[in-house]
Amino acid sequence: MAGRDAARTVESDRHLRLPRAWLGGLLVGLWLVGPAEALSEFTHEPLEPAPDTEEVIERAPLPPPPDFTVPLPDPIRPLFDVEDTRFGEPEIKDLPLPEVFYDPALLPEPVRAMRDALMEVARAGEIEGLRPLIAEGSDATQLSLGPAAEDPVAYLRSISGDPEGHEILAILYEVLAAGFVRLQNGDEEDIYVWPYFYVMPLEELDARQRVELFKLVTAGDYEDMRAYGGYLFYRAGITADGHWTFFIAGH
Repeated sequence: MAGRDAARTVESDRHLRLPRAWLGGLLVGLWLVGPAEALSEFTHEPLEPAPDTEEVIERAPLPPPPDFTVPLPDPIRPLFDVEDTRFGEPEIKDLPLPEVFYDPALLPEPVRAMRDALMEVARAGEIEGLRPLIAEGSDATQLSLGPAAEDPVAYLRSISGDPEGHEILAILYEVLAAGFVRLQNGDEEDIYVWPYFYVMPLEELDARQRVELFKLVTAGDYEDMRAYGGYLFYRAGITADGHWTFFIAGH
């Protein structure tokens, strides 16, 4: 028993001696290193202000962009006669509104035949069927307000909301299914235009006519067109001899 007590005493003394030795070494190291410098004792050179290098750059005005607008004739006569008053506002005189027709039997035979052919292609959903109906050359069918496309069928497909051109065919069908008017094409023969909204003041449409209009455009489109001052969606025209003269949108 005495031997075990002596062994514990030795072991206890050994554990006590290790911390003391470690503490002593730490104190000696701190004495050799000396006190640490405070942050306020660090010095630095004052910064020189950056030189003023701002330069005055003269900017010359850019030349105006070139005008790429291609003027095209209006396919039908305007709704209004405008008199030039030189230095004042032009005077606008309303023309009598043309009569609206719905019965295709009232169309001349060449016009009715072209309308039927266009609507048949639209119903079939084959846009290539329009190719033989599209005029070329100096009397080319106008399909846009810009220069004529090299491939008119490809152009119609490109402006459709789907790659097959079904949307533009549906628009063509609905346009030709609407009421129509007969207009004078300058000094030339009559031209038949669909839909009649193209020559009607939109604010004067009655309830029945607005429902007909909403088959083609939305109520939002209608308000935008009223703000602009006229119908801007697609319209089609066929001359009295059966020539498909235009199918365009815009102003």
